[in-house]
Amino acid sequence: MKLSFYGAAGEVTGSCSLLETSSKKILVDCGAFQGGEYVEERNADPFVFDSKELTAVILTHAHLDHVGRLPELVKSGFSGFIYATPPTADLARLILEDAFEIMSYNNRKFHTPLLYSQEDIARVVGRFRTVGYYEDFTLSAPADDKKNPVTVKFYDAGHIFGSAFVEVRVDGKKIIFSGDVGNVNTPILRDTDALPEDVDVLICESTYGDRLHDTKQNREEAIKQIILSAVRRGGALLIPSFSVERTQELLYTLNNLIDRKKELPGDLQIYLDSPLAINATEVYERYSEYFDQEAKQYIFSGDDLFKFTGLHVCRTREESKKINNTPGQKIIIAGAGMMNGGRILHHALRHLSDERATLFITGYQAPGTLGRRILEGASMVNIFGEEIRVHCHLDFTGVLSAHADKAKLMQWIKNNGHPPKQIYLNHGEPAALSALQKSVSEVLNVPAVIADPEKVTEL
Repeated sequence: MKLSFYGAAGEVTGSCSLLETSSKKILVDCGAFQGGEYVEERNADPFVFDSKELTAVILTHAHLDHVGRLPELVKSGFSGFIYATPPTADLARLILEDAFEIMSYNNRKFHTPLLYSQEDIARVVGRFRTVGYYEDFTLSAPADDKKNPVTVKFYDAGHIFGSAFVEVRVDGKKIIFSGDVGNVNTPILRDTDALPEDVDVLICESTYGDRLHDTKQNREEAIKQIILSAVRRGGALLIPSFSVERTQELLYTLNNLIDRKKELPGDLQIYLDSPLAINATEVYERYSEYFDQEAKQYIFSGDDLFKFTGLHVCRTREESKKINNTPGQKIIIAGAGMMNGGRILHHALRHLSDERATLFITGYQAPGTLGRRILEGASMVNIFGEEIRVHCHLDFTGVLSAHADKAKLMQWIKNNGHPPKQIYLNHGEPAALSALQKSVSEVLNVPAVIADPEKVTEL
């Protein structure tokens, strides 16, 4: 059995792992590379493996860096099934369609290449096969391979809606692909499931493997204080937000602070300026059985989790443009979360130079993105060819992260004294990978290897 990493090895984005058994080739995720121009150019590279030979694709969740190259995969000949939880399948379709719109816009404006077509996206959607958590399923196989079946099961990763870590059982071994492991006490989502016992190999993410989130700060209180501080400054509050999970968490929290608890001014004007986030929120509403107990109780009491006083939903470009002409203070929630595209750029162009304005960064920013440059202290940035001075106030908090920090990852891997026998670390920058590798090896006494994109590993 062989394991290869074709993305998210020594970096965070582009998740793509290939597991080869005696008769099958199974791809776990097929994500886009995100970051600066050089990084994203890699999305045009041909796949190193033969797409026609793949038996199946298994998706851990719907973020673009885990699903973004699926259209290229079917375009290059993949004809098998793509397995995912029901919410992941619905969200992946939305994310791929949104990515195609952005790619088309960049093609028209900057003559960047079109990597795939809408027809390729439709073919991806046609290959989806949905499976719920904890349901064993066997990958399709030739008739003569019934003696060595590959059995798969999804567990709740608690990262975003519908996210999963994946158990693969084959040739007497139990292999786990973590996907992305969720943070603690995230609104709406259930907690991350514990690892099964007797895991032979764990492929584990390491995004925050070198740092701890501020667990002393309550996330709802953190959001409230940032908003109140922005109100006192008198300018706009910009929140570049990931359209899946972070936006819904913000809406849920704002609902609580404005309508339930009355802890924020009732006259705040809040604009959700992201068609993708609006559509993704509708997916959440379709699958309320995936909510945690608190969210379910609110629904049972008749509460609409994602609607509240002062919220304006902006689907069209015309509605988005009208935000600029709205007098008074405003909160603008818009994608993309790393400020590497989307409507947030138009608002940033208008407000970053305003000393009264606030930019609230809510999650991981990949190297090369506008969000990363601002977070690292850039005083001047380029947006749509214009040089913009950054004079606004910058806020950042790790409590809103969708990723587990080092403490949560270590606790999850430890698994109440039943850690995996072998660990491979992916989905992290070099410092995070090294820090987590050292802790796992020294504290848990488990062999931990950093994923190498140049190496095929024998399991």
